[in-house]
Amino acid sequence: MRKNLQEPFWQALIVLAISYVLLKWGIPYIPPLIGVSSAPVPQSVLVQFMLTVAVGVLVWVSDNEERWRRFKQPIREALVLPERKRVRVALLVLLPLLVGFVTYDTVRPRVDAPAGIRAVHPAPPTQIDFRGEPVRIEGAENPLREEGRIEEARERGFDIYYQSCMPCHGDYLDGQGHFAHGYSPAPLTLRGGSTIAQLTESYVFWRIAKGGPGLPREGNPWNSAMPAWEDFLTEEDIWAVTLFLYEQAGISPRTWEEH
Repeated sequence: MRKNLQEPFWQALIVLAISYVLLKWGIPYIPPLIGVSSAPVPQSVLVQFMLTVAVGVLVWVSDNEERWRRFKQPIREALVLPERKRVRVALLVLLPLLVGFVTYDTVRPRVDAPAGIRAVHPAPPTQIDFRGEPVRIEGAENPLREEGRIEEARERGFDIYYQSCMPCHGDYLDGQGHFAHGYSPAPLTLRGGSTIAQLTESYVFWRIAKGGPGLPREGNPWNSAMPAWEDFLTEEDIWAVTLFLYEQAGISPRTWEEH
């Protein structure tokens, strides 16, 4: 074994193997060690780097005649010597299988969504048309937050959410409903500080009312599978479910004075 490690052929294979491991798994492992997020090395970049390493290895093994002769010797023995017949048979079987697998893996259809830049919160309009009537969005507050109406609105919003919204946005408002896996991008989580905590209630009203079809064309790409709920819910229904979302998530809505 030690003798084999001194031969250029096996040294070249070891360098290629170590390089692949470092590029495939080593580089993505470094960012977490210094406290930043990591991402896998794209396949195209991995192929380019491995080709660079392979060219460097070939330059090294061929830079003098003696090393080049020793590098080629195991290859020649495997292809010529009678006692290496089993090696040749194994190569004739394994190499076509490997090429076939790589080809299949390259061309097989995939269901993964293509990566893309997604703007989550487009600028809201000043007002919208709701079933033929104008509804102001800019500066508007939830009319159901009047004294004596909040409890009734919360109960109404509870019913609407679990009838219409929960299958996608989830029982916990975490975007993990039982239909969520069928959409790309997945429904937004409504908890935490990244979505409705940043928004006014009138903004949420607009997004529920108009859904994905109501997103503005300027500033694309937008992406949302949510339907326009104004086709199914009344204006008061949407205000009620908006109030419920904030109450259930334990989040105070952003006010227009904060803008």
